[in-house]
Amino acid sequence: MASIELRNIRKAFGVVEVIKGVNLEVRKGEFMVFVGPSGCGKSTLLRLISGLEDITSGEMLFDGKVVNALAPSKRGIAMVFQSYALYPHMTVYENMAFGLTLEKGHDKSEIRRRVEKAADMLQIRQYLDRLPKQLSGGQRQRVAIGRAITRDPKVFLFDEPLSNLDAALRVATRIEIAKLHESMDNVTMIYVTHDQVEAMTLADRICVLRDGHIEQVGTPMELYESPNSVFVAGFIGSPKMNFIGGDLAQKLDAHTVGIRGEHITITPGEGMWQGTVIHTENLGADSYVYLEMGTEEPVVVRLDGVNSYKSGEVVHITPMLDNIHRFDTAGKPIR
Repeated sequence: MASIELRNIRKAFGVVEVIKGVNLEVRKGEFMVFVGPSGCGKSTLLRLISGLEDITSGEMLFDGKVVNALAPSKRGIAMVFQSYALYPHMTVYENMAFGLTLEKGHDKSEIRRRVEKAADMLQIRQYLDRLPKQLSGGQRQRVAIGRAITRDPKVFLFDEPLSNLDAALRVATRIEIAKLHESMDNVTMIYVTHDQVEAMTLADRICVLRDGHIEQVGTPMELYESPNSVFVAGFIGSPKMNFIGGDLAQKLDAHTVGIRGEHITITPGEGMWQGTVIHTENLGADSYVYLEMGTEEPVVVRLDGVNSYKSGEVVHITPMLDNIHRFDTAGKPIR
């Protein structure tokens, strides 16, 4: 495993700067997730770490050594792509062994041992003689991950590896990736996704990116409970944080108030605010009530179990004051 340090990293394509002075340290053995909306620069940043893109300015360090000019093959990294990138004419075994056959110093028995070990970890040993076209999407992604494992890298790089899978397979493969990190002596992993649920469930720490800048770095619960901007507060969490402004927020001495759905109670009689029910969603274990309150987006209240509220019904709600987030005019928290 390796530590990675980014010092004032910038990347421009012509006159367009897409990475704008990023400083970040990824610790040895850490599972770091880059998350953010489309176009924020997260995949570009991953490619700069891998060496697939040249850095415009700044320094990239692996274990304290500058690697700006070092080829990808010399950095000790293995990358898993969204598109799997398997060779269609090769069997699963041949795909997983391919990287090792290009390196010197591996005999056939060593290559087979590594491939079979990786296949056992990912439960795909029975598919070693098949071609990629004979596999499901989830199985193909496991082969791509297995190909990376066989190279015994210092750093794993994942570029949105689950986005081509259906919902059930995403959950199953996400669990496999988490188990993989634990079983490989906590090898350093950097994972790019636009899905904040993946980020919350996989990461030791999350790096939230926006427009080529880092908005915040922290553990999943640090970002959830103490976001340092309206952007992070709205991006992390599902459903996202409710934002209430204007006269409603003035009652709590803020330009904008943020409150998560599970921290709002529907109160009989009077409450701090009131709203009109416009939609409900009953999911079994919990449910959501969407309220029209004159805000830009409906306010979502999360309740335990099934609710019986009807569209058009006026309800009173009260936030749990200890869980209120107050933001100033710049979208920064008022502590």
